[in-house]
Amino acid sequence: MLDRMALKLFRPLIERAAQNLAARGLTADQASFIGFAFGMLAALLIALGEPWAAILPLLANRALDGVDGALARLTRASERGAFLDISLDFVFYGAVPLAFALAAPQDNALAASVLLAAFLGTGTSFLAFAIIAEKRGLRSTAYPNKSFYYLGGLTEGTETVLCFLAMCLWPQHFALIALVYAAMCAVTVVTRLIAGWKMFGGARS
Repeated sequence: MLDRMALKLFRPLIERAAQNLAARGLTADQASFIGFAFGMLAALLIALGEPWAAILPLLANRALDGVDGALARLTRASERGAFLDISLDFVFYGAVPLAFALAAPQDNALAASVLLAAFLGTGTSFLAFAIIAEKRGLRSTAYPNKSFYYLGGLTEGTETVLCFLAMCLWPQHFALIALVYAAMCAVTVVTRLIAGWKMFGGARS
């Protein structure tokens, strides 16, 4: 829901950073791997009971997730890079709730499990829609720079980052935040299923 607004707001910073990093020889794939390393560091810190310390590497992960796409557009975008980007993103998204469950299993394990199940629904509906859209040659007008059909919803990347930041700032309320966000993800899944049902109902043109 907020991704388009966030992209519009931060695009000048992302493109400037990408130009500076490209001039220093950094590739899009390297940015993806470095960002993923920051994300795993954030998850490790959370699992060790230091969620406040995880905030900076978490933000670095998200910043590099934006920069790697801009780097690819400056150099040479590839299907391998797009695959790497989305795959590492989903691993990171799953690692954060798991880390909170490991940090306090008795308090957080159930809510983390519910949130991971909700992430499975949003991720599956997102990727399944993108696969069928690619087969039909469809392109998203809302996100024209994406390498695949990017279907939005109530919970997108920006909302997920804000959710993770809230968890790190108020870890004592992780269960409540996770359950509320899981419910929001459920709404996203329903809206995506409806969108796919309507859009893919007819014969392929």
